[in-house]
Amino acid sequence: MIKRIAHTAGFAGLAAALLLTLLQSFWVAPLILQAEAFEQAPAATEMPHDHAAGAAAHSHDAEAWEPEDGWQRVLSTTGGNLVVAVGFALMLAGLYTLRAPTRTAQGLLWGLAGYATFVLAPTMGLPPELPGTAAADLAQRQVWWIGTAASTAAGIALIVFGRNWLLKALGVAILVVPHVIGAPQPQVHSMLAPEELEAQFKIASQLTNVAFWLALGLISAWLFRRNRDGQHSA
Repeated sequence: MIKRIAHTAGFAGLAAALLLTLLQSFWVAPLILQAEAFEQAPAATEMPHDHAAGAAAHSHDAEAWEPEDGWQRVLSTTGGNLVVAVGFALMLAGLYTLRAPTRTAQGLLWGLAGYATFVLAPTMGLPPELPGTAAADLAQRQVWWIGTAASTAAGIALIVFGRNWLLKALGVAILVVPHVIGAPQPQVHSMLAPEELEAQFKIASQLTNVAFWLALGLISAWLFRRNRDGQHSA
C-alpha cells in the first residue's frame, strides 16, 4: 500500500508540476514581470483603488536573494511546484485508500474538490496579488487561509458523503463560516500595477490552477487504479 501511494504521488506530482510550470511560464510569469516593472518605477506611478485613502508603504530588503529572470526563475518555480504537487498527490493517494476511484474519470471530481478547497475558497477572500499590492499582516492571512481550506474540505466531505440531510446542511454551514468571518484586509487598498493587469493575473492564476488540479486528479486516479490492478493480477 505504501509503495502504491508513493508511486502514485511521485509520478502524478511530477507530471502535474511540469504542466503547471509550463502554463505559468507562458501566462502567469509575464504578468508578474510586468507588475515588477511598475513596482520598480517611481512611487508617482502608483495607482490606488478608488476607495483608498492614500498609498500604502512598500518596503523591500535589498539584501534578499531572488532568482534572476530566465533559467533561475524557471528552475525555482519548477522546484516549488514539484514539492507542492507531490504533497497534494500524496494527500489524494491517501484518500484513495479510503475510497478508491472505480473509474479514472472520477479523478477529475477529486481534482475539482482539491481546487475548491485549496484555491477557489481561499481566493474568494484573499485573491492572488501581483507584486506591489498592499496586503494585510502575513500571519493573519495564513491563519485565515488554513482555516478556510480546512473548513472547505470538511464541508465538501459532509455534503458528498453525509448520509442524511442534517450532515449535508452542516457541511454547507461549515463552508460559509470563514467567509462570514471575513479575510484580513489591509488598512489601505492600493496597488502599483494597473487594474487591467491585476484582472488578467487573477484569471490566469485561477485557470492554471484548475488545469493543475484536474491533471493531478486524473493522473493520480489512473496510476492508483493501474497499480492496484497490477497487484491483483500478480
